[in-house]
Amino acid sequence: MKRNIAAGCAVIFLLSSCNNNDKMLDSLADYNNSSETKGYHFGDKLNLPKEVTDNAETITISFGDNETSNLTVDPKFFTLGDNDVTFIIKTKGGETLNQDATINVFAKKTEQNMSYSIVAEYPHNPDNFVEGFLAEGNTVYESDGLAGASQLIKYTLGSATPSVVEKQPADIFSEGCAIVGDKIYQLTYQNKIGFVYDKNSLKKLSQFPLPNVIGEGWGMTYDGTNLVATDGSKNLYFLDVNDPSKVVITVSVAGHTEAYDKLNELEYHNGFIYSNVWHKPIILKINPATGEAVGKFDFTKLTKENDQGNSEHVLNGIAFKEDHMLVTGKNWSKIYEVVIK
Repeated sequence: MKRNIAAGCAVIFLLSSCNNNDKMLDSLADYNNSSETKGYHFGDKLNLPKEVTDNAETITISFGDNETSNLTVDPKFFTLGDNDVTFIIKTKGGETLNQDATINVFAKKTEQNMSYSIVAEYPHNPDNFVEGFLAEGNTVYESDGLAGASQLIKYTLGSATPSVVEKQPADIFSEGCAIVGDKIYQLTYQNKIGFVYDKNSLKKLSQFPLPNVIGEGWGMTYDGTNLVATDGSKNLYFLDVNDPSKVVITVSVAGHTEAYDKLNELEYHNGFIYSNVWHKPIILKINPATGEAVGKFDFTKLTKENDQGNSEHVLNGIAFKEDHMLVTGKNWSKIYEVVIK
């Protein structure tokens, strides 16, 4: 009889413990879901539910290869944008519970809506699937993509006919490019290599493997010290210009209420990086030191005028002619010169 009572108590204790654990995980899941949209800022405290803190011996956050017991959103641990983490809870009953979560970290200040006016329009070859777009004065350098049609070209702004053309092999899909002195650096989409060209002749000088962390080549620019590349994620990869296979630092990008990924074509100008977001008619103005999007241009009208109903004919060309921005896109028939107000 005593054994049956003891066994019954054990079952009751086990059921109670399991029920309590389920409540902890449910409350943590609800908290994470409600906080994911609202997001956090650096320095914010993770105020976990009372059901969790009252019954936890320790709480650890696991993120990639890192772990922390600090429940403050620390830039040493988290990045801007989405952070996929796991909460590891050791209960006072000696059990270990795991709960996956996404912690979105946003910029503290709202992006400024950047206004502009169009001051000139120039012809652009609508056959060009623009991936990289550069300007030096009235000289335009353009990297066009698609397998079997990729090329690097050079032409005078106002003329759609290139003065120099460097065709790529059929298996190469060209992507973003950047000017460094008398050279042009160019990414490829999924070929895992980059090329270096002579700026004047567009003849290929060398090639280099992309860093392993970059799954795909998307956009590229040069900030005067490092090459900066995108791979379709939220990250800006700063590459050693003398060894572009080496990542110097990675900076993640986010706005005040939005985590931006699919960062694509890039341009560096006067201390800021400008990036379009693939399949969105916007260009972000980004502080490269923090990754915070400080401004946003809306080019919806220009995109609708040029996409011809094709969802792939997206905004994808940013260059600067002095302080005027040049804007174009994939298979667009025009280049727009705009003054930023």
